[in-house]
Amino acid sequence: MAPLGPARCAKEEPVSDPRPQPHHDPVLTVTAGPHAAGPALITVTGELDFSTAADLRDTLDDTPMTAAGLVIDLTGLRYCDSTGLTVLVTAFQQAKRAGAPLALAGLNATLNRVFDIAGLHAIFPSYPTVDQAVLAI
Repeated sequence: MAPLGPARCAKEEPVSDPRPQPHHDPVLTVTAGPHAAGPALITVTGELDFSTAADLRDTLDDTPMTAAGLVIDLTGLRYCDSTGLTVLVTAFQQAKRAGAPLALAGLNATLNRVFDIAGLHAIFPSYPTVDQAVLAI
C-alpha cells in the first residue's frame, strides 16, 4: 500500500449572502426646529417614500402648528412617491385646521412637475428658497 501524503482539502470560498444588505447611509433625514424669523422649519433630505414616510409624519405630528407657520424645506429631497405626497397633503390639512400658514421651499424640477400634474400647486404655496417661504407666510 502506498504511503498517504498530506491531506489536501479544497479551500472554502466565502459564501455570499443573497439577502439584501442593510444600507448604512440614511435614506431620509428629517430635522425640525424654529427658523430665526419665527415659523417652524422642517428640512427633508433624501428619499420620501412608503418605507420612510413615517419619519416625516412623526416629525410633523411633533411640530406645533401655530400662527407663526410652518415651512417644509424640500431642497434636499431627491425622490418622492405618492405616500410622501400624501404626508405633505395631510400636513397641509392639519395646518389649515390649526390656522397655521404652511409653505414649501426648494422643490426640484422633478417634484415641481409632479406637483403640476397632480394639481398640488393649487393648494401648496411653494418658493425657491426657505427665506422666501418664511417671508411669504
